[in-house]
Amino acid sequence: MSNNIYSVITGTGKYIPKQQIKNEDFLTNEFYSKDGVLLDKTNQEIIDKFSEITTINSRQYISDDLTTSDIAYFSAVEAIKSANINKEELGQIIVAHNFGDVKMDNRELDIVPTLAARVKYRLKIENPNCVAYDLPFGCPGWLQAVIQADYFIKSGDYNKILVIGADVLSRISDPHDRDSMIYSDGSGAIILEAIKSETPVGILAHKTRSDTLIYSKMLFMGKSYKKGNNNHYLKMNGRKLYQYALETMPRVMKECLEKCNILPSEINKVLIHQANGKMDDAILTRFYKLYGIKDIPIDIMPMTISWLGNSSVASIPTLLDLILKNELKPHKINNGDTLLFASVGAGMNINAMVYKV
Repeated sequence: MSNNIYSVITGTGKYIPKQQIKNEDFLTNEFYSKDGVLLDKTNQEIIDKFSEITTINSRQYISDDLTTSDIAYFSAVEAIKSANINKEELGQIIVAHNFGDVKMDNRELDIVPTLAARVKYRLKIENPNCVAYDLPFGCPGWLQAVIQADYFIKSGDYNKILVIGADVLSRISDPHDRDSMIYSDGSGAIILEAIKSETPVGILAHKTRSDTLIYSKMLFMGKSYKKGNNNHYLKMNGRKLYQYALETMPRVMKECLEKCNILPSEINKVLIHQANGKMDDAILTRFYKLYGIKDIPIDIMPMTISWLGNSSVASIPTLLDLILKNELKPHKINNGDTLLFASVGAGMNINAMVYKV
């Protein structure tokens, strides 16, 4: 029986910022409606309702001296060390992000050179055949970069690819919009390697869809809700986004499983983008409902959003690294386990991936 080439994760890394921002740190904010009217509820009421809906109690922000490419580099160093590879062997470096290097004192878009080029420079990689480029795809960007890397590896042209997801959302969130409490900063990375195997291993299947005709404006850049503040910030149509995710994401996850003939009973962990705790729970329930399953396995879906918030492209690789390094007990990933990755975000984009450990 001939060996097939599979894309296998051989190393992981992360950077979780040290500055913890708790919900009570927003008690002094002035929150406005999208019409510029000061909300008539107390901040404590706003925060309590926010926590109930999202399950978020705290989030992490980077220090003023750091940028997105800095923390992308930090997670890359960890991943390379974890995989125990020579960095010069890397064929590609892909950095998924959405806002470039947003500096504390200058928040204009900064993506020249690419963040991937900056990471390659920081790693001091001399190999000119190591191609470095960025991939903006909303919150599903890291998973889409992994999917893209899988195609390159299976082409036979690349053996090792570094895939990073990094975002600094704290600097593009409107302090006068209660949705700003969702966002966090962080970075996660993996090394994806080509492995020959007689039995299926690594990435088995993936599925992506983009619904732009109706849903492209669910997440967008807009002015502050406070009049007179003309800076542009990340804005969200939360209710419609929630509904779209619940209706669409479970179907994409099911379609992905069907591509490799995997049943939900064979899934050991669902690693989902940490977008909103209640929303992720509802997505999981609807996913199993598609199979007529009411009793969802305990601990099937590990979560970090309650204490890390939503770090966009960094949320899934950070979650994966925490579990693999035994830092999210009692969750474990064992040899032979089957994982289902899934994400949703700006575009609107949804993707899913089945992975065999």
